[in-house]
Amino acid sequence: MATIDVLTAERILEATEEVLRRHGPAKATVVDVARALGVSHGSVYRHFRTKTALREAVTQRWLDRTSASLSGVVAGSGAPEERLRRWLAELFSAKRRKVGDDPELFATYMVLVGESSAVVDRHCADLTGQLAEIIREGLDRGDFAAAGATPEVLARAVFDASGRFHDPAYAREWDQPGIDAEFTALVDLVIRGLRAP
Repeated sequence: MATIDVLTAERILEATEEVLRRHGPAKATVVDVARALGVSHGSVYRHFRTKTALREAVTQRWLDRTSASLSGVVAGSGAPEERLRRWLAELFSAKRRKVGDDPELFATYMVLVGESSAVVDRHCADLTGQLAEIIREGLDRGDFAAAGATPEVLARAVFDASGRFHDPAYAREWDQPGIDAEFTALVDLVIRGLRAP
């Protein structure tokens, strides 16, 4: 007796990613996704009510991969300063991998991210929340000084200051000579600014 594959949201998102890689965001359709899965497009719509909902979900999934890898750094061991350095380095590394490992899919996602500002806002809030956890611990231990700012405000400042190394708008610069030294210089500056006197 043959097994019947159950159509899940995850399978649909995986297929959507492949369709986007193959056709790009302008030409990829829900019918293409359904065809790749061997189902009717109505089956896809039962999981995702609109094409926009499907595109937002696949964008969210893509961004969540970065958040998930960074959450391990937040929960990991080590002093807050060390974890902050590691978190910033992992964020930069994850963004570089997205560009270098699959440039076609990265370009596709840049279009989707532009369409999904609420998804991007949630992603940025998640990342700054992770930073705030590390900074809060540093403040509680006396390793960092707040100068009257909350961990959330400091986290946003660190996130914004490091934007050149994670904002996709700067992706063309990430393989330039000297970029690693520039990243290290920025992280050193941020850490010095957070250290308690």
